[in-house]
Amino acid sequence: MSGNTLLARTGQGRSGGYRLLIAYRSGKRAVFLYGFAKSERDNIEADELETLKEIGAAWLEAKKERLEYAINEGILREVSYEDKNQ
Repeated sequence: MSGNTLLARTGQGRSGGYRLLIAYRSGKRAVFLYGFAKSERDNIEADELETLKEIGAAWLEAKKERLEYAINEGILREVSYEDKNQ
């Protein structure tokens, strides 16, 4: 499953915010796929979205060993709930 989230910039409101694309499996894993300022572009193209969905699905299905490898190699960065204050 993938989601499209808006993040407001301080003092800018939603229209001056960012669009974030995140693949997630509720209660298990979320993977940040792409983000951009709404002032830079309105949205992404259909083919870009399709590619991001495929990438997101692959990371959501990835086995623990593959995730550990990707994190160790700097391909992915793990962020946990405990990191929220950093």
